[in-house]
Amino acid sequence: MRCAARKNSLASAAAPLALAAAMMVSPAVMPAPALADLSRAEYEAGGEFGIGSAQQFGEAEIPNSDFKGQDLRRSNFTAADVRRSNFAGAKLNGAYFIKAVAFETNFEGADMSDVLMDRAVLVGANLKDAVLLRAVFTRSDFDKADITGADFSYALIDKDQQMKMCRRADGVNSVTGVSTRRSLGCGNKRQRLEATPSNPDAPEVSDAEKAAFRSTQAQYFE
Repeated sequence: MRCAARKNSLASAAAPLALAAAMMVSPAVMPAPALADLSRAEYEAGGEFGIGSAQQFGEAEIPNSDFKGQDLRRSNFTAADVRRSNFAGAKLNGAYFIKAVAFETNFEGADMSDVLMDRAVLVGANLKDAVLLRAVFTRSDFDKADITGADFSYALIDKDQQMKMCRRADGVNSVTGVSTRRSLGCGNKRQRLEATPSNPDAPEVSDAEKAAFRSTQAQYFE
């Protein structure tokens, strides 16, 4: 009887251990969480905000960095120190540069459409031939920035900054064919008002521009 009772006791003690062992699976054979929890379309979209090009550099101290020609659409550079960095020819559509320090930073030929640069420091920055359509530059500082050939069409810029830039605005953007002076509304009150994003009488955004923006969105349905 004692032997039987002892066997039952050992069996009872071993049961939880056996159950735990059965539940343990090697990490190498476990299904990938992304594939298990997301649909194929969502998984393939990847990246923050559903786009694989989005990267996080918020509050990073990365002066003198080289981002030349990179795809950084919707990336986050909020409060980042990117002074004297190189973004020449980069895709920065919809990127965040709120409170970023871009002192003497090179943005030459970059596509910065729909960029949010509120309170950014752009002193001495190189914006030659950059595309800045619909960008937001409220309370940003463009002192001594090279804006030759830059296209600021429909961008939101403080009045005092706009007036200062008009004194040195020159050139035509090689991509859009729009002159810098025209994009800033220099010397033309009516044109300046029409180019203001908040103006209800401003020109409607073209279908081509809408399609270009939608192409950066994550596609979850086929």
